[in-house]
Amino acid sequence: MNIAVVILNWNGRSLLEQFLPSVIKNSKGAIVYLADNASTDDSVAFVTTTFPEVRIIQNKINGGYAKGYNDALSKIDADIFCLLNSDVEVTKDWLVPILKTFQSHTEVAAIQPKILDYKKKTHFEYAGAAGGYIDKLGYPYCRGRIFDSLEEDNGQYDDATTIFWASGACLFIRKQVFEEVGKLDEDFFAHQEEIDLCWRIHSIGHTIMYEGSSTIYHLGGATLGSMNPRKTFLNFRNSLYLLIKNVPGSKVWFLIFIRMILDGLAAIRFITQGKFSHFFAIFKAHISFYANFNTFNKKRKKLSKTGKYYSLFSVVWQYFILKRKHFDQL
Repeated sequence: MNIAVVILNWNGRSLLEQFLPSVIKNSKGAIVYLADNASTDDSVAFVTTTFPEVRIIQNKINGGYAKGYNDALSKIDADIFCLLNSDVEVTKDWLVPILKTFQSHTEVAAIQPKILDYKKKTHFEYAGAAGGYIDKLGYPYCRGRIFDSLEEDNGQYDDATTIFWASGACLFIRKQVFEEVGKLDEDFFAHQEEIDLCWRIHSIGHTIMYEGSSTIYHLGGATLGSMNPRKTFLNFRNSLYLLIKNVPGSKVWFLIFIRMILDGLAAIRFITQGKFSHFFAIFKAHISFYANFNTFNKKRKKLSKTGKYYSLFSVVWQYFILKRKHFDQL
């Protein structure tokens, strides 16, 4: 099997200078690509000159994570795609257990490695940790991370297990499956589009796995930090997109109603914290959801019905009311 490690870039010269050497050094046998989203800095020239072994794909516009990868991957021929963030340090032999799993388990369509925090390497990182899940209301959480509570890595997730979603920070996926499910949904632009992709992978009967014997370190927040209202907007809006698009049956309307109430409570919380820009971000997220309701309702009708996608009704209740901060307490 051949693998293409594809790094999406937008004005990320400093990140590429810091993190790309580890990818090149530790990715023997793979071809490394830089997919550039119409950068205006000198990142492409820097990579071309400094790392001539890296293949460059230049997208015409900055279409975000979803369109950026869709455009780039359409030009790459490989058995396995690795969608890798530009702020990731990889470790020695990180690809070996991933490829071994793909070779021995034909039902596995996508894999995520262990994702630790680059700034605090003893702990899991927010974007994916040890594999992702969602509750009935569409809130994502991970083994090793629930909301902002990050667990220390003590080997408790050194296993290999099935998960619901794999992080877009480092997502391995078979090319055939990526194309079969319709690629990434470009209406998401960025954030949670990988959860939508994984949901569709499940809907056609494939499996997604976490492989704890492969480790990477993710800086996180390099494009949009947690305090950026744009990130708040995308996360709240895209969570509603996930529900209307993928939850089968009429129960989806009740779930969206409950979710909007909880969004309102989150908005009020932002006001009490003096974070008015985040309050308005949630308001704008709902307006955008209403504006695109018909588009996503049509997508909903085209998708196959899926089975049970959750094990918890509300991770919000578990975390904020019952004060359960670790995955094994849920």
